[in-house]
Amino acid sequence: MKITDIKTFPVWVGSRNQLLVKVETDEGLYGWGESGLSGRELAVIGAVQHYREFLLGRDPSRIGALWQEMYRSQYFEGGRVLTAAISAIDIALYDIKGKALNVPVYQLLGGKQRDLIPCFAHTEIQSEAQLIENVKMLVDAGWKAIRTGIPYKGKEGQPALFEPREAIGLAAAWLPRVREAVGTEPMIGIDFHHRLSVAEAASFCQRMPSGTLDFLEEPIRDESPEAYQALRTMVDVPFAIGEEFSSKWAFAPYIERGITNYARIDVCNVGGITESLKVASMAEAHYIDLMPHNPLGSVCTAATVHLAAAVPNFSWMEIRQSPTERLNFYDTELFPTQPQLEGAYLPVSDAPGLGVEVNEEVAQRHAFKFWEAPHLHRADGSYTNW
Repeated sequence: MKITDIKTFPVWVGSRNQLLVKVETDEGLYGWGESGLSGRELAVIGAVQHYREFLLGRDPSRIGALWQEMYRSQYFEGGRVLTAAISAIDIALYDIKGKALNVPVYQLLGGKQRDLIPCFAHTEIQSEAQLIENVKMLVDAGWKAIRTGIPYKGKEGQPALFEPREAIGLAAAWLPRVREAVGTEPMIGIDFHHRLSVAEAASFCQRMPSGTLDFLEEPIRDESPEAYQALRTMVDVPFAIGEEFSSKWAFAPYIERGITNYARIDVCNVGGITESLKVASMAEAHYIDLMPHNPLGSVCTAATVHLAAAVPNFSWMEIRQSPTERLNFYDTELFPTQPQLEGAYLPVSDAPGLGVEVNEEVAQRHAFKFWEAPHLHRADGSYTNW
């Protein structure tokens, strides 16, 4: 079997673009992958086109060797654009191999260790009352792990205004009352989307009673493990870090130094299933569970389900569909076959390959749109992190 083409499909789904990649072969088998570098899809398309030039005619079953060739056969190795492209191709190659052997992808990874993948729900919040109501609703619906967004969304006429100190003040006041309302059983976390400084993140955690939160996700930017290590000494809340990491080398200091407690691996950015397995093994050796980042489409969801099924060290998987969130990322017309939630769990598909299909005619109608993440600024006019 040989690779005959690699095609890219940048499609608008819900409120974001998704970059789907299709790898075709001379035996009629094909595989689907997805890139997770949201907002910079055109850059990833360019990288995929570069890889396509030397992958045509190659054996798609040599997944590990092709990964090494894509990563190492350039002077400027790595980086989020290149690994996002490698991720999409790598996932598609696993899809092909599963179909060729008539087995689900998890069988290629050692077999499944669980039949159901527990997921966590997300809720955006505008007020304390709404937050408590939403969390109660999710708990009553059977969700065991719940993540809140940041309780501050700018001001009237200034939607891009973000003041970190105001945000941490509201969150630190509201979250203890959420814990009191739902009790000790549910896992509760908050995602600050790397918008804080070390001092702000520490101040936020120190304002709340110990035990209020079960995890704090991405409180500061990830460029400096030393900054995170300093923050680790100031707070007792477990960290969930890693959705921005693009390789096992980026994960290494966070895992080896005990900085993160949940590895927020993104299969569509870190280097695909091949690299994800290596990160999972590193994490297992340090008693760290995976809490995968899964912010976009059905192909990423399917790939993450197979990874989650096959590794021993797994906690919860992000899913952007719940009673408190409807983003339409999992369009059933575009993805006629895809993972389907059962309550707060995703069953593991036994279909060959990933178990997801894409309607290419529909994909052609979902035209790519230029999209920018909000360019947040503070009251003094300076830009801050989104």
